[in-house]
Amino acid sequence: MEYERFGDEMQHASLFDSTLRPWHRRPPRSDTRSVYIGHRYPPDLDTTVLEPELEYPKNRIISSRYTAWNFLPKNLFEQFRRVANFYFLIIGIVQLVIDTPVSPITSILPLLFVVTVTAIKQGYEDWLRHKADREVNYRKVELVRDGEISSIMSMDIKVGDILRISANKSFPCDIVMLSSADPEGNCYITTANLDGETNLKTHCCVTDTRRFSHSGDFTQLSAVIECQQPTPDLYSFVGNMTIVRDNGEHTVRPLGPEHVLLRGARLKNTAFIYGCAIYTGNETKLALNSRPKSTKFSRIERRMNTFLLIFLLILAAESMFSTGLKYWYAFRPRVGQPWYVPEKEKDINVTPLRILEDFLAFVVLYNYVIPISLYVTIELQKFIGSMFFDWDLDMYDPNTNEPAKANTSDLNEELGQVEYLFTDKTGTLTENEMQFRKCSISGKQYEEVGSMLCLSSPTGGVPEPVPIFDTDIETFFTLLVLCHSVRVDHSQAVELGASTMYSYDGYEYDYQAPSPDEKAFIEACRRYGIVFHGPHDGMMEVTFKGEMRRYKLLHTLDFDATRKRMSVIVENERGEIYLLCKGAESTMLGRVTEGDKESVLTHVNEYAILGLRTLVLGLKQLDPKEFDRIDQTLNDAKTALQDRADKLATAYSEVEVDLRVLGATAVEDKLQEDVPDTIQSLLAAGIKVWVLTGDKEETAVNVSHSAGHFTSDMTTLSITRQRNPKDCEELIRTHTQILEEARHVGTARRFALVIDGASLQHCLEHADALCSLSLNCSAVLCCRMTPLQKAEVVKLIKHSKDHPVTAAIGDGANDVSMIEEADVGIGIMGKEGRQAVRNSDYAFAKFRFLKKALLVHGHFYYIRLSNLVHYFFYKNVAFITAQLFYTFFSAFSEQSLYESFYLMNFNMVFTAMPILMYGIFEQHIPPSTLMANPRLYKKVSKNMNMSIRNFIKWNSLGLWHSVVVFFGGVFLMGEESSLFPDGRMIGNWTLGSIMYFASLMIVSFKLCLTIHYWSGPIWFGFAFFVVTYTAGMGVYNSIMWPSLFSDHNYLLYDWNTVFQSVTVWFAELMLIILALIPDIVFRAYSDIQMRRDVSPHHGQVNQPNDEGNLLYNFSIDSSQRPLRQAFQLETRSSQLETTKFVFPPVVSPLSSSLGLHRHALGISLPAVKFSKKTDRKQNTL
Repeated sequence: MEYERFGDEMQHASLFDSTLRPWHRRPPRSDTRSVYIGHRYPPDLDTTVLEPELEYPKNRIISSRYTAWNFLPKNLFEQFRRVANFYFLIIGIVQLVIDTPVSPITSILPLLFVVTVTAIKQGYEDWLRHKADREVNYRKVELVRDGEISSIMSMDIKVGDILRISANKSFPCDIVMLSSADPEGNCYITTANLDGETNLKTHCCVTDTRRFSHSGDFTQLSAVIECQQPTPDLYSFVGNMTIVRDNGEHTVRPLGPEHVLLRGARLKNTAFIYGCAIYTGNETKLALNSRPKSTKFSRIERRMNTFLLIFLLILAAESMFSTGLKYWYAFRPRVGQPWYVPEKEKDINVTPLRILEDFLAFVVLYNYVIPISLYVTIELQKFIGSMFFDWDLDMYDPNTNEPAKANTSDLNEELGQVEYLFTDKTGTLTENEMQFRKCSISGKQYEEVGSMLCLSSPTGGVPEPVPIFDTDIETFFTLLVLCHSVRVDHSQAVELGASTMYSYDGYEYDYQAPSPDEKAFIEACRRYGIVFHGPHDGMMEVTFKGEMRRYKLLHTLDFDATRKRMSVIVENERGEIYLLCKGAESTMLGRVTEGDKESVLTHVNEYAILGLRTLVLGLKQLDPKEFDRIDQTLNDAKTALQDRADKLATAYSEVEVDLRVLGATAVEDKLQEDVPDTIQSLLAAGIKVWVLTGDKEETAVNVSHSAGHFTSDMTTLSITRQRNPKDCEELIRTHTQILEEARHVGTARRFALVIDGASLQHCLEHADALCSLSLNCSAVLCCRMTPLQKAEVVKLIKHSKDHPVTAAIGDGANDVSMIEEADVGIGIMGKEGRQAVRNSDYAFAKFRFLKKALLVHGHFYYIRLSNLVHYFFYKNVAFITAQLFYTFFSAFSEQSLYESFYLMNFNMVFTAMPILMYGIFEQHIPPSTLMANPRLYKKVSKNMNMSIRNFIKWNSLGLWHSVVVFFGGVFLMGEESSLFPDGRMIGNWTLGSIMYFASLMIVSFKLCLTIHYWSGPIWFGFAFFVVTYTAGMGVYNSIMWPSLFSDHNYLLYDWNTVFQSVTVWFAELMLIILALIPDIVFRAYSDIQMRRDVSPHHGQVNQPNDEGNLLYNFSIDSSQRPLRQAFQLETRSSQLETTKFVFPPVVSPLSSSLGLHRHALGISLPAVKFSKKTDRKQNTL
């Protein structure tokens, strides 16, 4: 998508301009800008004080990071900002400067490989950005100039240009709509590139300009747009349009987001529109939203950095220790002097430079304890591993055709560490598919039965149908059918939209609503014979039982989460003006002065207990004078360029008063499938679940019980309806005492905490006490929450004493704040847009998929990566520590035990592939077992596998292996022994070759003992090791290399000769077995412990085991859009149930290279079936 191509370099053009013109001093930028439509300046306006148009950036898009001349220096600078790369660069330089004990190529070549591969990857990605930029910048656009249409390139668009955009074309910049092919001045767009929403949205122009529907008409238009400077908010815009008429009269019209068409959106179902460019280039909202989100770091990464620091300190200590021993050995009194030790007299002048050189030489000798390929392997492991999240068929929703999506791979392992889950209710736990069920009108209760409105029986009898509506019922449903933001689409409308087509009964209309509640209301009205037809000729048209009525919409007071109300001001055909208002009872009943408030409140509470969502309806008739005052107040607020939002909020609050309550509505929102099972599994996994919702307390509590969040054995503690901090503090103290008493008595009582938004505002003044109380409750429910309060609650727990790992899941724009605040943000692909998905780290369609995402994927990601990190440090300790021991036998002479070829390839080639395959494909426990035993999730929580204890265990084993390799080798191949029948002795490089092979085999078998699941790719990893080692050593030892490639040939025929001896193989076998005895014991103990953990006595549900060898089945699907021509991989083993992943076509070459062909395996290709037969019950409220 175009949205994804924008990077941090969007400021490049403006920075370049300022660099070329350093003498040009720009005046301070004002908070607003003036844009003259068509560059026509009204003669009576002073244009000298306004910001000149040449200051606005061009519409040229530069999303690339590099140019041909700065790629090399800039890319190298960015790469060497990484500590590991910079460290090995310094080591390479040191080896070039000093008399190095090993060839500089051992550090420089691996570093060069890593840097080159990264540079090629980033260079290719940037070349794609350049290509995409050219495609966008050179795109043809129709420009209106002097009444004629001409064609220009997109990058040549300037602020103020009038553009003509045709159907199905994208908008090249942010423009204010002036007119369209629709006589009503409307157009339909899709914003999938901006926020992922695929439904059509209606935008409009101001009524004064909609008559300019031809290019020649704009020669008569003289107008200026005053608007705010660019902001990244996609859903807000503040501006005015001043239209200068022929008589010199100025007409000011407010502009809002409904008048603006953003770059990246696409025109649909409208033949054409005309618009004026207001933001171009890097000032468009699309570009401003391309800034990267704040970086999140996982616990493993932080702990890994600690381990790196420890090894750097160990490296420095070893080097200083060896340097000190070298000079102690050289200066100690002794008889005679070995030939390889310099004479004491020659070294009598020991200088700091000489000591530093010796210290650096030992650093070079031991520096291989730091794994250079660690970061590269982790990046590959995370990137490829995240693909399995996307490919998991169990997290694919066939109803919406939505697979799971990993927006980042940096936090994979954090999915296995979640301790607190914060979840929204509507659309996350529920379906967000509203059905109108009940209503209260004038103290009487009604309900829907068989698509008919019926009067409820007070005694619980059969409801009585209401065939004829009285005045109260008609007024009630008039408010419902008029007070909304619903758009009407017609199934046959293509060019001009639904405004030109009628449907008598309304069933040919497709209602598009920003809220499912509003759609439920309009559809309920349609079932009762009240059909909303949409706006026509400036009037809202509604048929009541076939009778057409028209209303003029004068003002819309939009809904917001703080006000929790929405209002419209309409005028009927009799000239009567009404304010129609609906909203939450907490914000409505306080503004009511007429009507039966007590009955309405009683009925609302009854509906809430049933788990229904409620709204209260009210109205007020306005006399002409009152309306004129209100009209002036609203217009002043709407045309304000400064603090418009605050002024509108104040104006709305002043207008929505003295209402007459009509009644209340109740709609049902079903629980999603398997929500109770998912929540119970998460609780069993040790994850505390908090529900944060904007619903009223009674509804939220009922849903919590239905979803299994609250259970009958819990004692509920409430902090609600509090109005001052002192009362909140006292209530917190009281509840804390109850918890302490229960803990002191030793009872197994569990507590649930309920807190509302109004009380939370005061409780946050006692954050520590509230946090302590909340953390000791089994479940927490926060109701009547604003989006900001949701984020504050997440932040409160996230920064508590133990700094637990938090996850937040939601589906709407009001959940974005908490999703971004949490350590792991999860979006639900629901019906409230895609803002949550776009701002999340991971996303899927249903809440129940969270169970597998955490318990299986999260568990696997964590175990794989934590063991991978431990293994990298371990294998380097096992390998290079022998070099430290060897210095004691070489008189601390900085002699290397291993030849440079060995040092260079140990990490980068020979041991690279097996651990990478392990990190991608290991399944230490079957997925079915993890799903059936959620408590296994606790075993890896709190970063247990990366504990200091495990760190010491792994590296102690590495130290033991190095001791066995070196001292065992010295013992078996001592001075008095020979490995050959003819009595030949071995030398330094032969000894190094034998120990090197032993180290390689030991670390490889150690990995084998760590693996629980032998899949094809893991076998391939070890096969790759065997082939590369055999081929590499065979070639390197058999050729007399010229000095250009090597300054020595120490290993010429060494490896070939040594390993012809049976004695050598026997010695290697003894060393390997002796070294791995502790590992075998640990593995046996681990398996026993694991069987105990997953046994039926510990809650394990017995799973049937498949018998047979590793089997790959590939099947092709041809029906589902994101999974077309996909491969389905079914991996079976004697211990594992089938795990299904879907591989897109891009991985088929890899599958081919591994020999995983259907023909080779003789397996047929049945079609993938996405439907699954289950016995799940639909959970309803």
